[in-house]
Amino acid sequence: MAGGATTRVTVVVATRDRGDDLERSLPRHEGPVILVDNGSADGTLDAVRRRFPQVEIVELGRNLGAPARNTGVRLAATPYVAFADDDSWWAPGALERAADVLDAHPRLGLLAGHVLVGPEERPDPICRQMAASPLGVEPDLPGPSVLGFLACGAVVRREAYLAAGGFDDVVFFFGEEERLALDLAAAGWGLAYVEDVVAHHHPSPARDPRARQALAARNRVLTAVLRRPWPVVARTALAAARGGPADRAGLRDAPPRLPRPLERRRALPPAVEAVRRTLDGAARDPRARSFLTRSWRGPRLPGT
Repeated sequence: MAGGATTRVTVVVATRDRGDDLERSLPRHEGPVILVDNGSADGTLDAVRRRFPQVEIVELGRNLGAPARNTGVRLAATPYVAFADDDSWWAPGALERAADVLDAHPRLGLLAGHVLVGPEERPDPICRQMAASPLGVEPDLPGPSVLGFLACGAVVRREAYLAAGGFDDVVFFFGEEERLALDLAAAGWGLAYVEDVVAHHHPSPARDPRARQALAARNRVLTAVLRRPWPVVARTALAAARGGPADRAGLRDAPPRLPRPLERRRALPPAVEAVRRTLDGAARDPRARSFLTRSWRGPRLPGT
């Protein structure tokens, strides 16, 4: 062990007008915490300064969405960074375990942890999907390979995250993980699910499910434009058009936002696109999993 969590992992929390949630979550974090504020106007920061003077606060003055986390990662002085939402926290000892795993697996760029939801501690459904990933377990990684994750349950290698550009403002918020996962894999980094690194997430009830569904549909289209072949973009848009009212609303919101993803569009390496297509196939037909390759090794890092 190269040291405890406090010397190896910084927790970066992005927030906006969620003071009550922070009152519950901030005391639970181990190690240094950087709170990046997306323009709160409800007295959140004053309350945090009074109650948690040890927390480093970064005031952005406006809502940057998910990319606000990039500021926290740049300021972190540790090799690894754990993300948390204002309504989530890491279990005791989880970050030390994550740091040990990252130390032991130098190609691991992102560790996706096991997220327990609510007081009932129900495993988030995406965790079951990651545990059963059709990509298998690569020899130099600590768990099943993945190309998706939950931001509030992820620990990243700081250098890998920054080199991949972090989260971007094309997606802004909700579903921001996919483009980062694809770009990490394209650069040769491994992403793996590690079940014994546990995070807790108690989602705020003050959320609009229909609005979030529309955001998800819009952002799937924008992410496809950023990195996927045009036939995949067309299928993604068609799926939204055939969906419910929220999906169609999200699709209608995509065209005005297309200039930036078109400008930043970059094709994935063929090996990464092939793996992403494997996941597409598994999502369409769970029976296909038995016919999929058990292991995939991404492009190697320079010098390895």
